[in-house]
Amino acid sequence: MQRSWETIIGLEVHAQLATKAKVWCGCSTEFGAPPNTQTCPVCLGLPGALPVLNAQVVDFAIKAGLALGCRVNEKSVFARKNYFYPDLPKGYQISQYDLPLCEWGTIEIGTGDEMRAVRVRRIHIEEDAAKNLHGVGEGVSVIDYNRGGTPLIEIVSEPDLRSSAEAMEYFKSLRSILIYLGINDGNMEEGSLRCDANVSVRPRGETDLRTRAELKNLNSFKFLKDAIDYEAARQASAYEHGEAVVQETRLWDSAKGETRSLRTKEEANDYRYFPDPDLLPLEVPEARVAKVRETLPELPRAKAKRYAQEKGVAAADAVIIAGDPAFAAYFERCLEAYRDGKRLGKWFVGELARVLNEKVTSLATLKFSPADLAALLKLVDAGTISNSAAKDVFAEMVETGEEPRKIVERKGLAQVSDASAVEAAVDQVLAANPSEVEKYRAGKKNVIGFFVGQVMRAMKGRGNPGVVNDVLRRKLEG
Repeated sequence: MQRSWETIIGLEVHAQLATKAKVWCGCSTEFGAPPNTQTCPVCLGLPGALPVLNAQVVDFAIKAGLALGCRVNEKSVFARKNYFYPDLPKGYQISQYDLPLCEWGTIEIGTGDEMRAVRVRRIHIEEDAAKNLHGVGEGVSVIDYNRGGTPLIEIVSEPDLRSSAEAMEYFKSLRSILIYLGINDGNMEEGSLRCDANVSVRPRGETDLRTRAELKNLNSFKFLKDAIDYEAARQASAYEHGEAVVQETRLWDSAKGETRSLRTKEEANDYRYFPDPDLLPLEVPEARVAKVRETLPELPRAKAKRYAQEKGVAAADAVIIAGDPAFAAYFERCLEAYRDGKRLGKWFVGELARVLNEKVTSLATLKFSPADLAALLKLVDAGTISNSAAKDVFAEMVETGEEPRKIVERKGLAQVSDASAVEAAVDQVLAANPSEVEKYRAGKKNVIGFFVGQVMRAMKGRGNPGVVNDVLRRKLEG
């Protein structure tokens, strides 16, 4: 009999800070420059070149720590993480180890009563490595050092996540927070946000942690979910067949849909961490922390809570809308012209989100304004058009940018609410379906749906549903 296994997950998220210069020198961090054009003796690790800390990197890291409720340590230390790899010109990476800048925060996941906090163990500053490019020529690899020395923060969670879905939600929530703070662009395709997942499994009810594998450089939510699911199943299968699970680093092969071993997982002492002799301990006075705290914006969870409590938006919709700063800003512009937050929220997570996904477009390129969207919903509220017709009008607005009322007039989509016109259609339908009328009068009240459909068809979908229902009931029960 197979055992029931619990998945244990901790994430290490690497976020590139949105500074114009690198962490130890003045070289540009702009993406897409020709290879090896954004380098200097410092980021190339040439002998005698000394690092100078970019002050904005510190402020951005503090900002992240405050947003996640971390303690910002007054003193932290830069360390050399020693390992040999071609993309690391100095032979070590400058990072932080036993004394990081920020410790012990939380990220909330879930909605409503299901919300819970995932612990953030630490946030530390480090430099990025260069980029290895393989397959450039037959048997040839080259290195682009432009990325070397780009400032990162590493955000390390405790092993509090219990499924790939939770891990994905945590990563999405963290990405949203970093974008709101303005310290990371969230661009996973360009590598400015990526994560490693530490995954292990254990029988349900067991409390001790078992051997874990580290899944490296996952740069999409789908890859994160698929890699964790595969790895958890692989480990569970190994245990069930009496095989050992070794501590190792594994890569996700998206083409084959599997993880594969890269190297045996190193322990901290393998890196021979020691304080960097070229860099003094980083001292952060409370006054500096207070100054950074003043720059914190309203964050996604707080914004979602406000939308739900003050604007009447459904809790799940509020989380989606607040999750993206541009989406939230557009929503608030619409709220200025249309006060029904619940209905507006449904349109945002429904029709508007669908259009943005299907058309692969952005809010900035939409041809209509927030006032136009508000005007469309007001036409529905006034009974001028039906919900179904509103979707047709919306589709036309997306294509042309034309005002909703003009589209309604041009396409003849206005609802017929005149009782006499509705009565004529109802009389025609009742006369054509005497057996269904008898069923209704015999107590089969659900037949009313049939009649509504027939009347709406007779009126080419333009009948006001409320008026149609009222007239039908009066005629059938009179």
